[in-house]
Amino acid sequence: MDDLRADVVDLLRLYSIEAQRVAHEFANQQGLHFTDLQALIAVMHAERRGTPLTPGRLGETLALSSGATTAVIDRLERAGHLRRTRESADRRVVHLRYGEPGMELAAAFFRPLGARSQAVMEGFSPEELETVRRFLTGMLGAIKG
Repeated sequence: MDDLRADVVDLLRLYSIEAQRVAHEFANQQGLHFTDLQALIAVMHAERRGTPLTPGRLGETLALSSGATTAVIDRLERAGHLRRTRESADRRVVHLRYGEPGMELAAAFFRPLGARSQAVMEGFSPEELETVRRFLTGMLGAIKG
């Protein structure tokens, strides 16, 4: 059992390294700072959950100062990757949304990886995928502390 656990930890480590390599490759191709890419990912995940980020929440998520957060948002907005919206009755509240040009670039770059990932997941039953989800959720909680 210890060998299996060691193998799982090694595979998680290798996956993390490869995922970071792919992310850096995309960021470099788009002329983005790695922090910019992390911001885009955070905005995308928040949108998928139906809870768009505010600049303050983005700064908290990435552990950035308000000045650094503003700089990231400004860079991403200028490049068309991000847009600011005012969607609540309180016009002072700004939400961050993924920009269409940025979404198209990301989709084109990550589409082959998405297809390969989907093919791997199709080899697992829904019950097995639920176990994987439960495991990864636990591991994510462990790494966050």
